[in-house]
Amino acid sequence: MPQPDIAYDTQTYRENLARQVPGMGDLRRMVGVLLAERVPESGRVLVVGAGGGLEVRALAEGWPGWRFEGVDPSREMLGLARETLGELVSRVELVEGYVDDAGAGPFDGAVCLLVLHFLKREERLRTLRSMAERLAPGAPLVVMHHSFDEDGPWLRRYARYQQASGIPVEQSTKMAEVIAERLPALSPAEDEALLREAGFESVEMFYAAFSFRGWVAYRRSG
Repeated sequence: MPQPDIAYDTQTYRENLARQVPGMGDLRRMVGVLLAERVPESGRVLVVGAGGGLEVRALAEGWPGWRFEGVDPSREMLGLARETLGELVSRVELVEGYVDDAGAGPFDGAVCLLVLHFLKREERLRTLRSMAERLAPGAPLVVMHHSFDEDGPWLRRYARYQQASGIPVEQSTKMAEVIAERLPALSPAEDEALLREAGFESVEMFYAAFSFRGWVAYRRSG
């Protein structure tokens, strides 16, 4: 998500995510719970957009038998992920690039948080299909990103949430404008339809917070 004028150090990155994404710490725990319904104790999890390392660290701490492959196009953010992971990095392979640069799998589960809202529809569909190709049949995918109806109130409410979280009015207003004007965000109905088109089934929303939505879906078996 857009983060103007934020230095990439672990503490600043963590604090700003906490202020900008409602319930981010709880969200990571929910992601782990959803994955654990189907990912075995020694499973492999693909993390798309792993830069920063916060979600990988939370999953690695909560499920000590899992191993991870994380992909991110930013070398700087992957460096931050290594710093965030510390000794846990021994269970994580970090790859500079996009989902097509990840291993072929099959992975037992996948996570993609705060990424897909940057992608236009066709690129988003291609990315989702690429994740599906790397998952074992029936394996879960958990996604979360901005998803809202253009004429709805949620983006305005999100700006006010940021202000209530301590972000200056000018910065929160500018961020809402950037999201509205530059992000190719889809509506929740469009996002769900795209997941199905990409090869996922049993699509269920598990998270809704102002302009954010999160879903769990499963690689189609047939």
